[in-house]
Amino acid sequence: MGLLPKNHTLNSEFIILGFGNLAGLQIFFFGLFLAMHLVTLAGHTTIVLITLFDSTIEICYILVIVPNMLANFLSRSQRMPFLGCALQMHLFIALGGAECFLLAVMAYDRFVAICNPLRYSVIVTRALCLQMLTLACISGFALSLILTTLIFLLPFCQSHKINHFFCDIPAVLFLACSDTRANEIAVFLVCLLILLVPFLLILLSYTFIIAAILKIHSAEGRSKAFSTCAGHLLVSVLHYGCAIFIYIRPKSCYTPEQDKIVSLIYTNVTPHALPYDL
Repeated sequence: MGLLPKNHTLNSEFIILGFGNLAGLQIFFFGLFLAMHLVTLAGHTTIVLITLFDSTIEICYILVIVPNMLANFLSRSQRMPFLGCALQMHLFIALGGAECFLLAVMAYDRFVAICNPLRYSVIVTRALCLQMLTLACISGFALSLILTTLIFLLPFCQSHKINHFFCDIPAVLFLACSDTRANEIAVFLVCLLILLVPFLLILLSYTFIIAAILKIHSAEGRSKAFSTCAGHLLVSVLHYGCAIFIYIRPKSCYTPEQDKIVSLIYTNVTPHALPYDL
C-alpha cells in the first residue's frame, strides 16, 4: 500500500457515465436502441440454424454490451463492480477478436469458392473449417485474457467514472494513474494481431476475388459473384474500420465523445448487416 499514490482509492466499482450529458433524451435513446437490439436478436434467431457458430458469437458479442447500455438509460446509479467491468471487457475483446478472425476465414472461403470453384470441396473440408473456427476462438480468448489482465492490474486513482457506455479499453486505460506506456504497447500489439493482420488478409483475398470476377464473361455471373461477397465486404470494412480507429492509436488521442459514437456503429449497426449474404 505504501507504494501506491496518495490519491489512490480502493473503490471496488466503476461508474458508467454513458450518455449522461443527454439527460433529456435518455428515454428516446432507450427506445431506439431497444428496438435495434430486438431486431438484431430476431435476425440472429432466424438464421441461427444456418450459421450456428458465427451467429452464436455475434449474439454473445452484442449481449455483452447492449443490455447493460439499455439498463443504464433507465438507471440513475449506473454502477458496475470492478470484476464485472473486467469480465465485460474480457468477453467483448474475446468475442470481437474471434469475430475478426472468422471474418478473415470467411474471406478465404469466398476466395476458394470464386477463384478455385472446382477444388472447393477438396480444399475447404469439414476438418479444415473446424480447425479454423477453433483457432479463431482460442486466439480471441487467449489474447483478450492477457490484455484484460494487464489493464486491470493498473491502479485507478480519484475518479472511477468511465466516460463511455461500457468498459472499453481506451476509456478504462484513461483512468489509470500510473505509467501506461507498456500497456499501450500491449494494446497496440494485440490490435495488430486481431485487427490489422486479418484485415490485410481480407483485402488480399478480395484483390484476387475481384480480379477473378472481372474475368467472368457473363454479366449475370459477375453480378451473382459480386452479390455473394458484398455483404461480407461491407461488414468487414465497418467492423475493422471502426475498431482500427479506436484501438490503434496512443492514449493521448483518446476522445470520449467520438469513441462513443464510433462504438455505437460496431456494437449496434454492424450486426444488422448479417448474415453476410450467406
